[in-house]
Amino acid sequence: MSNKNDLIRLIGPPSTISDFNNNKWFYIERLKSNQSLFKLGKQKLKKNNILIVELSGNGVVKNKKLIDLNNMNDVKYLKNTTEKDFRNNNFFYGVLTSLREKINAPAKNRRK
Repeated sequence: MSNKNDLIRLIGPPSTISDFNNNKWFYIERLKSNQSLFKLGKQKLKKNNILIVELSGNGVVKNKKLIDLNNMNDVKYLKNTTEKDFRNNNFFYGVLTSLREKINAPAKNRRK
């Protein structure tokens, strides 16, 4: 079995440690290369390896998992938006809107 000290001696300190679990270490390896001149300096990702090591409370390696480019998840974002759910046609809103318009009006319009 390997322990925390063996990991540090063999591959160095972790790139990051989980904020939620101090016994979960992440080692990140990323390699980019320049593409052709026609791609206007865009870089291609050649390596993107993440080693996740879980340690026991005693510092002994409990579990390890290697994630590379082939088994990373492609995260898709929703384009839905949240709509506001309040009405602006009440008396108080009308008074505040009128007051705001008077404050923001240019000085030459106020003198008329």
